[in-house]
Amino acid sequence: MLRFHFTPEDLTRLRIATAPHPLWEIAASLHRFQTHEGRWAYAPWYRTARSALSTTGLDRAVRTVLLPLFPRASYFPDFLTPADGAAGLDAGLESILAAPDRQVAREVTKLREIVGAPAWTRKLTDGPMREQLVRALRAYHHAVITPFEERIHERLHAERTRQTRTLCGTGIEGVLNTLAPSIRWRPPVLELGNYPTECDIHLNGRGLLLIPSYFCWNTPVSLADPDLPPVLLYPLHHSPAAPQGADGHLPLHALLGITRTGILRAAATGATTTEAARHAGVTPTTASHHTTVLRDAGLITSHRHANTMLHALTPLGASLLQQNGTRSLL
Repeated sequence: MLRFHFTPEDLTRLRIATAPHPLWEIAASLHRFQTHEGRWAYAPWYRTARSALSTTGLDRAVRTVLLPLFPRASYFPDFLTPADGAAGLDAGLESILAAPDRQVAREVTKLREIVGAPAWTRKLTDGPMREQLVRALRAYHHAVITPFEERIHERLHAERTRQTRTLCGTGIEGVLNTLAPSIRWRPPVLELGNYPTECDIHLNGRGLLLIPSYFCWNTPVSLADPDLPPVLLYPLHHSPAAPQGADGHLPLHALLGITRTGILRAAATGATTTEAARHAGVTPTTASHHTTVLRDAGLITSHRHANTMLHALTPLGASLLQQNGTRSLL
């Protein structure tokens, strides 16, 4: 179990990342190749990624370089997910190159002791070997994550919308209690029940950065070193698209039609017009027409964020879904 110990000051310094952290997403996506858990949620990405790695010849680098450094296990090195990565891929990769040799040596040694790692990892304190690693990380991101960046950003915007509604409705306590099923807020401690190691992190006024992750599945992740800036990577909500003829939604289908029902369900966790369109199996133009109808009926609200329109349920819309067998995540 992992426990974050909060002070009152830490609660005022709780933050949610405003953009995907590319290096954490690289780490979490590499974990998806190492398990069948949650494969249904990433099926389109998995197929596309496997094809891209094979076509570009990166599959060997992933097997021999990246997977040994990012095992889906109780530990992988902290220097691979630096705080500077919040500013983007380039900033994060520069931080990996600039990581102190002593830190890299210590963390690689820990990886070998806890999980096991190839002998070449000892050379990561050398500039040329770390540059090779950075090239592999950049190529991997370009091949398998960049094509899905639009969807990843959409899901993150939807999560921030969900958390904003939770904050307005139930405060910080509500936010901390709805991060993931395995996370429990027992004031003043945030507990991660299924964490692979036993650890207590005393925040001591440093606050906590919450990083919602598209590729993180089921088990949240944190840095191993308690002296580093505290972060908690937690999984976004994923829900399988129900078959359009699912019996549980026949009353809604009769009332709203299949397409509007699909769009309403997509709005349960917050959705952009493009994401709602994918969920309902229609074009964005068609989805835009239906969101207007749902908005005029008082079932959803829509707010513009930069060039993106975000849709969320109103209390009436949430009640309608709940009464027809769909559990709202708001």
